[in-house]
Amino acid sequence: MLTLCGFAVSNYYNKVKLALLEKGIPFNEELVMTGSKDDAVLAATPLGKVPFLRTDGGTLCESQVMVDYLEAAYPAHPLVPADPLAAAKVRELCTFIDLHLELVARELYAQAFFGGTVPQETQDRVRKQLTKNIAGFQRLAKFGPYVAGDSFGLADCAAYVSLPLVALATKKVLGEDLLAAAGIDWKAYAGLIAQRPSAQKVDADKKADAARMAAAAKAG
Repeated sequence: MLTLCGFAVSNYYNKVKLALLEKGIPFNEELVMTGSKDDAVLAATPLGKVPFLRTDGGTLCESQVMVDYLEAAYPAHPLVPADPLAAAKVRELCTFIDLHLELVARELYAQAFFGGTVPQETQDRVRKQLTKNIAGFQRLAKFGPYVAGDSFGLADCAAYVSLPLVALATKKVLGEDLLAAAGIDWKAYAGLIAQRPSAQKVDADKKADAARMAAAAKAG
């Protein structure tokens, strides 16, 4: 039995969770917060990052590695096309979303979501980089109606959990939703994905985990 370790507010945790649910793979969940100093956690995820995945044969960290493993080990209900090049194009989109959109926007999260402050110099740099990267994303993405084409796939597991964060962070900190400003109707796209039972499960668990974290913070 697989065990997905992390917490349900994490977008990368939910990327893997969506893939597990869509593929119909049985799995357990284990609450692990990022930054753990526990030796057993660090043996599985050397930087203390979540999520990570426990398998019968060992552990895996990094969300894209995990979903690629799921595709190889559990070929039923595939989330990438059979054609190698088409499959690589889907993974290309996943990588672009993770590295060139979400990771860049993440520099704004301290102010957008956690009450911190992001220096103006950082804001200006993020705006410039994201504007360039979003234009690049538009050259790759199809939204036909799914990110990679006419069927739900692995790229949607990445896009559904990260595009709203990019939009909300830029709106809150930069004063402008850079995705919407570029003509990407991410709200309509998210609404489409949100109709899927897998997404509804992920969203409900995320809401519950956010409430847990808020209660823990209030309790000190």
